[in-house]
Amino acid sequence: MLAYLFVIFAFLARMPFSPHPWNFTPVAAALLYFGARGSRRQLWIPFALLAASDIILDKFVYAYPFSWDHFITWAWYAAILWLGTNLRENTTLQSTKDWLRVGGAALASSLSFFIVSNFGVWAAWPTYPKTLAGLMTCYAAGIPFFRHTLEGDLLFTAVMFGLPALAVLVARSGKPRDTAAAA
Repeated sequence: MLAYLFVIFAFLARMPFSPHPWNFTPVAAALLYFGARGSRRQLWIPFALLAASDIILDKFVYAYPFSWDHFITWAWYAAILWLGTNLRENTTLQSTKDWLRVGGAALASSLSFFIVSNFGVWAAWPTYPKTLAGLMTCYAAGIPFFRHTLEGDLLFTAVMFGLPALAVLVARSGKPRDTAAAA
């Protein structure tokens, strides 16, 4: 259930009525979490919801035309869901190794989004010349947005994976200890 709530939160956080710094969203974190903890048979739900949010934002908020570069972003959504499924097994968040795996997945999400989204802008739009220099200019122009992407991905991933792990720890600490075993 929590995986679905995080996806709905990511959807709503992208909408214009919830102001936030550019690219500081829980999208990657929600996709990672759903991949790790959600139903494998329903991986299409976060994909469809976030793809719909792209269409809503581009059509009704930013007045951008639909273009083929949306498919690049949607492929990224699918890739991050798949990356999240790799966190499903043996990720109890009880060890530093588990936290490093989750943090590494969040970092990979940020870097991959920066690379593929800026490539899509360069390839699909007439903003930059279709040269190596034009591609590098596009990546340079995206650097200020990358900071917010990285910060948002790391923060929201830590919160989304950390809250359930914290709840388990709190629940365990509230149980009485078995004193008979100590005797």
